[in-house]
Amino acid sequence: MCGIVGYVGPRPCQALLLGGLATLEYRGYDSAGLAVQHEVGIDTVRAVGNLQALRDKIDSSNGALATLAQGTCGIGHTRWATHGRVCEDNAHPHTDAARRVFVVLNGIVENHDELRAAFEAGGVAFRTDNDAEAVAQLIGALYDGDLPTAVREAYAQLHGHFAFVAMSVDEPGLLVAARRECPLVVGVGEGEHFVASAISAFAEHTREVRVIEDGDLVVLRCHEMSVYDAAGDLVDRPTRTVDAAVDIAGREGHETYMLKEIHEQGAAVARTLEGRLGEDGVVLDELGLDDGELASLDSLRIIACGTSLHAGLIARYAIERWAKLPVEVEVASEFRYREPVLRPGALIVGITQSGETADTLAAMRLARSCGAHVIALTNVVGSQATRDADAVLLTRAGMEVGVAATKTFAAQVAALYALGLRLARARGTLDADELARLTGELRRLPALIDATVARSLQPARVLGGQLARSELFLFIGRDVGSAVAMEGALKLKEITYVPAEAYAAGELKHGPIALISEDTPVVVCATASPLSDKLRSNIEEVAARGARVIAVVSEGDQARFARGAAAGPIAHRFVVPDVDWLLAPLVAVVPLQLLAYEIAAARGLNVDQPRNLAKTVTVE
Repeated sequence: MCGIVGYVGPRPCQALLLGGLATLEYRGYDSAGLAVQHEVGIDTVRAVGNLQALRDKIDSSNGALATLAQGTCGIGHTRWATHGRVCEDNAHPHTDAARRVFVVLNGIVENHDELRAAFEAGGVAFRTDNDAEAVAQLIGALYDGDLPTAVREAYAQLHGHFAFVAMSVDEPGLLVAARRECPLVVGVGEGEHFVASAISAFAEHTREVRVIEDGDLVVLRCHEMSVYDAAGDLVDRPTRTVDAAVDIAGREGHETYMLKEIHEQGAAVARTLEGRLGEDGVVLDELGLDDGELASLDSLRIIACGTSLHAGLIARYAIERWAKLPVEVEVASEFRYREPVLRPGALIVGITQSGETADTLAAMRLARSCGAHVIALTNVVGSQATRDADAVLLTRAGMEVGVAATKTFAAQVAALYALGLRLARARGTLDADELARLTGELRRLPALIDATVARSLQPARVLGGQLARSELFLFIGRDVGSAVAMEGALKLKEITYVPAEAYAAGELKHGPIALISEDTPVVVCATASPLSDKLRSNIEEVAARGARVIAVVSEGDQARFARGAAAGPIAHRFVVPDVDWLLAPLVAVVPLQLLAYEIAAARGLNVDQPRNLAKTVTVE
């Protein structure tokens, strides 16, 4: 989850490292640091807080850190704490006892306690309680002037999942990197090399990329790159050109990245569906399965975490109705440690926005080892998920910087809708007219999402200010709306830190209704559906107990939820455009995203960098 970047070449690297870290800050912002080689050694600077705190420390040093601006080889890090509290001592880079080796690391070293105990028994004093220092100490203890050999020997003794970059005072102009189940990519420039957790860290400078495989060790100099596999053999990792632009330079006039990305949801859905909606239905050749194979499936399992899990839950309702195929939605962190029963006719879809989510990758590998056909639904070309899966379904949402997922969620749901219609076509469970109607409804979604954003902005701002001091929220819905309620509650928790519970509305009387007291906000996903009348009864139940009801309703269904005795006192309604009821989640979720956003803004919180969270979860 931390972000790492390294550079070796002819250019002064301080600005390059800081620029790379700026694009990786979504991966962690507890602390940040740099280590840069110069003529007489390696200097470091570290600071607690986001990247600006590190910049401020460099700027206020009155020249004491001038050597950082002179060196042409260095490493940088932005941290999301896993081991050790947030403090400057635990900030990366870390070094060994002799201060000859410096390391930045992403991931978890599971045997760091054993390594620490062995070193301390030998008289080595640790400066931190961070697992990455154990790696620096181990490489330092093995180092005798040959950094690649020391890294290879240390790597063999490490347990866990991680990626790291090391450099040494004694070998100027050399970086050595290694990875195990955590992302690492190399950028190839003219007489220079970059290494980072993600392509965005160097995309401004080069689009020539080498993706490093699991177990690889990489040796980088200005004009040289050597890659060794887990057996120590020299291997060739092909260079490829990344075409997609990385647009994260600014917020384009928006207050935050999250707000910008909420506005971009219609475009993200349009790109995801582009070329996939044919005249006679959905075209998904990338699945690697023909009509006969799709028709013979006996089940579908969707494996995901967090917001991606909610996308899967929404898809379950649609796919089961359209394709008449049993769908199970699994929490990846649980699935991977069970002994799941996978029948030969099962199709697995692993959803991971980054393509690097550790639990989802492990679950996908488990499913594939059982003989299942595994599809990766991801937003990142060349990510680990795309290399582990049998087939890839890309979402094309573009780079998402805000930690709380918005446009990537919308793109995932859209891609899953396309998958559902493709399955229905192959299985003959929808006639041609219904397929054409639903395909047409999918085409309308980008414009409807844009209209919903525009329509909901001001009402969300007003209501967000009114509800900013509420201490508990309930979110409810029926059928597919219950999954939307779960996503709405998650958004609120992620960026406001206010407790929010989500339930299928029929479960209220089985316990949750006890949480309701006078003026408790209850947010209801009440878009038109076959269960709208039953949901109206649930609204009456909570309103009778004094709840403040906020409902998301369809434009053509407003009368059902109008103010008055029949519907109970709904305090506020967000009205969204009419669309097929199974597709309504993509408009219904927008007001819930904006409501969470405005409550967080009213509470004075940083929505792009919520506490304790990082965008990419590469650790368990």
